[in-house]
Amino acid sequence: MLKKNKNQLTVDEFLQYVPKRLDFEWYTDEDGIVHIRVPKFKSKIGEQFCRLIHKENIFIANLDKKGSLVWKNCDGKKTVKQILDILKKEFPDEKDIDQRLFLFLHNMKNLNYIDY
Repeated sequence: MLKKNKNQLTVDEFLQYVPKRLDFEWYTDEDGIVHIRVPKFKSKIGEQFCRLIHKENIFIANLDKKGSLVWKNCDGKKTVKQILDILKKEFPDEKDIDQRLFLFLHNMKNLNYIDY
């Protein structure tokens, strides 16, 4: 793939990125599925609103098996290429796994769940 402008990456460049989970509490259940505790509001006003209506200022983001595997490997040490290789090994029959990974990482970055 050729670069179209300086804001677009080639696939080879993106494969060298090293995704890292940001500071969220998370846990895995007995099936290995990841659940991320995400604050609804970061502002004091939002936190106060939640207290006022007696609701927790947290929602749980529940990942699927592939997303859980990716999340666990976004450790700030593995490259996107290494994570892709792990996915291919774990899900050998999955079509377009590379595109699914790229989209998942893009979404996680846009949600501020990971950084590079």
